[in-house]
Amino acid sequence: MPDIDTPSTTGAIDPTQKRLIEVAGLFLRLGFTAFGGPAAHIAMMRNEVVQRRKWVSDERFLDLMSIINLVPGPNSTQLAIYLGYLRAGWPGLLLAGICFISPAMLIVLALAWLYVHYGALPQVDGFLYGIKPVVVAIIAQALWGLCRSVLKGFWPILLALIALLLYILGINSLLLLVGSGFVLVFVRWLQRYRKVRAENLIKVFVPFPLFDLRGLASMLPASAFLQMISVTLVTNPVPLLAIFFAFLKLGAIVYGSGYVLLAFLRTDLVQGLHWLTDRQLLDAISIGQFTPGPVFTTATFIGYLVGGFPGALLATLGIFLPSFAFIAIIHPLASRLRSYAWTSALLEGINSAALALMGGVLLQLGRGALLDPLTWILALIALIVLLRFKINSIWLILAGAIVGIIYFQFR
Repeated sequence: MPDIDTPSTTGAIDPTQKRLIEVAGLFLRLGFTAFGGPAAHIAMMRNEVVQRRKWVSDERFLDLMSIINLVPGPNSTQLAIYLGYLRAGWPGLLLAGICFISPAMLIVLALAWLYVHYGALPQVDGFLYGIKPVVVAIIAQALWGLCRSVLKGFWPILLALIALLLYILGINSLLLLVGSGFVLVFVRWLQRYRKVRAENLIKVFVPFPLFDLRGLASMLPASAFLQMISVTLVTNPVPLLAIFFAFLKLGAIVYGSGYVLLAFLRTDLVQGLHWLTDRQLLDAISIGQFTPGPVFTTATFIGYLVGGFPGALLATLGIFLPSFAFIAIIHPLASRLRSYAWTSALLEGINSAALALMGGVLLQLGRGALLDPLTWILALIALIVLLRFKINSIWLILAGAIVGIIYFQFR
C-alpha cells in the first residue's frame, strides 16, 4: 500500500489533491529537464524525492531500484511510476508516468515532423552528422561503466562474450536474454550444490515463486502471439494496429536500459518488418538521445515515420503501457522477489546478455556514424570527456550538432 502521511490540518487543500499536485509538478519538470539517459534520470529523482522532499528513505529508494531491474521496460520511467504510486496511490501511478513521458513525446513528435518535412536540407544533415558520432561515444561510455559494475567473475564475462557472438550471427535478442539468465541460474545452482548438503538444498533455490514461473510461461507465448499479429497485419502502408502491437511487444520484453531497445528495434523493425532503414534507425536514436526524458520515446519518432501522427501516438502508448502494468502487478510481490537466490542469478545472467546486445548495437551503429576522420575525432573526444569528467551528455550532443552544422556550411 502507498505510504500515508498524517492528514493536513490547514484545510486549504485536500491531502490527496496536494500529493497529486506534487507528483504532477515534479515529474512534469523532470520530463522537460532530465537529460542524459536513465542513470542521470535516476540520480535526479533521488535528489528530489530522497534528499529534498524526503518522500522515501535512501534504503527504500535502493529497494525500488532493485525491484524495477527484475521486470522489462525503461527503468527510469518505471521508477517514476513507482514513486508516483508510493506518494499518491493509483492516481499518482498514472500521473507520474504521464507527466514524465509526455514532454519528451511532444518534443520528439515535433522533431519527427521537422525530420520528415525538412530532413533532406543540408542544415539538418549537418545537425545529425555531428550528433551521430557523439551518440556512439555515449553508448560506449555507458557500456564501459556497466561492464565494470556488472561483469564480475568468469561466468558473466563468458556469457556476455558468447551472447555478443551469437547476436552478431543473427540469433534472436529475446532468446539471448532469457537463455543467458537461465544458464546462470543453472550455474549458480551447481555452485550451491557443491557447498550445501543435499538435505538443505531445497531451502536455497526452492520453492520457486509460482507466480514468476507462470508469468514467464505466459509471457513467451504472449510475446510470440504479439509478434505473429504485428507481422501478419503488416501491409503497405503500415496498419496502425500493427504499429501498436509491434511496440507493445517491445515494451513487454525489453530488459535493461533504453540502449538495449536499440538491438530489438534493429532486429524487429529494420531486419524483420522492413519499416526502417539503418540510417533512419540511427537518426531516430540520435533524436531520442538529444531530447529529455525516456530514451524509449524513440518509439514516438519511429511511429511518426511509418504512420504519421496516429502512428506516433500508438507507438508511444504501446511501448510504455506494459511499464504501468508491471509496476501495478509487481508491487505486492516485491518484498518476496528479492529474497530468492534464483531471481538474483537470473537477473545477473540477463544483465550480462544485455551488455552484449549493447556491444553489438555499438558495432553496428559505429559503421553508420564513423564515416570519416572528423566523425572519428568527434567520437573519440566525446568518449574521453565522458570518461574523464562528470558532464551531462546533452552538452556534448549540442557541441556535436554545432560542429556538424559548421562543417556542412563550409565544406
